[in-house]
Amino acid sequence: MKISLLEPLGVSPELIEELSAPIRAAGHEFVYYDQKTTNPDELAARSQGCEVVMIANNPFPDSVVRACPDLKMINVAFTGIDHVGQDTCREKGIMICNAANYSNQTVAEVVIGMVISLLRKLTECNITVRSRGTSQGLRGREIAGRTVGIVGTGRIGMITAKLFLAFGAKVIAADPCPNENAKALGIEYMPLEKLMAESDIVSIHTPNMASTRGLISREMIGLMKPTAIFVNCARGPIVDSAALADALNEDRIAGAAVDVYNVEPPIPNSEPLLHAKNTLLTPHIAFLSDESMIRRAHIVFDNMMAYIQGKPENVCSY
Repeated sequence: MKISLLEPLGVSPELIEELSAPIRAAGHEFVYYDQKTTNPDELAARSQGCEVVMIANNPFPDSVVRACPDLKMINVAFTGIDHVGQDTCREKGIMICNAANYSNQTVAEVVIGMVISLLRKLTECNITVRSRGTSQGLRGREIAGRTVGIVGTGRIGMITAKLFLAFGAKVIAADPCPNENAKALGIEYMPLEKLMAESDIVSIHTPNMASTRGLISREMIGLMKPTAIFVNCARGPIVDSAALADALNEDRIAGAAVDVYNVEPPIPNSEPLLHAKNTLLTPHIAFLSDESMIRRAHIVFDNMMAYIQGKPENVCSY
């Protein structure tokens, strides 16, 4: 069969060669593109004749899926698959596999870093020193003793919760499927409304799907304490960004850190959060570390060999 890796995976060419060697040894054709494209026509051209394509977070829409008559599996080197044309895949019986768990630790650490940056005003401190200022007005707050609300207690949510517990925070959670491991750590589950009202820090860790889009609505944000901070390293559409920006600009919450948006960066000037006060914005980097890129490369090639051997793994849709 023909297998194409349609975009770089953020690892060395040597590692790609090493991981793809068993595919070639099994008699399959492997093609690797080291330049990313978002052009649907180019994506379709790169995918022609392929039974399997491998992508990361590059959009692979329905139009491209329809243009690939030989396609049987999309191997996604990413956790979410909402950038793939799932409707057409279901119609055509095309399997989608993901690289679950490759960035769990990386994302959780970024959440902690963002919270510390907001509480200790690190961005402002950096600017102040460079402009020959002093510590005047830069007194911060600690994580210890604060209540942290984790929305979604899957793997990333659980690692994040454990890190907050290590800092001495009280952790509460909201999730339609409570995690017994979380309960064993003393984490109390409660309705989302109560979590939003009680938390000093709210961190989102849910997937982007029909039941979670708009979950953090204007009404939910309105329940937060004026001293609370909000963190989203999950998916942009989960949160009403205009409502979040309004709450920040009107001092109804103390701060926000956001890594994900309704579109991938570069973010258009129309994005309300670009113009919000007390906001730390990053360009979708929570998943991105040297270690996570190596992990996901191994996972996605393991997925490939499992498919070749007739025992597919990490199947998300079929």
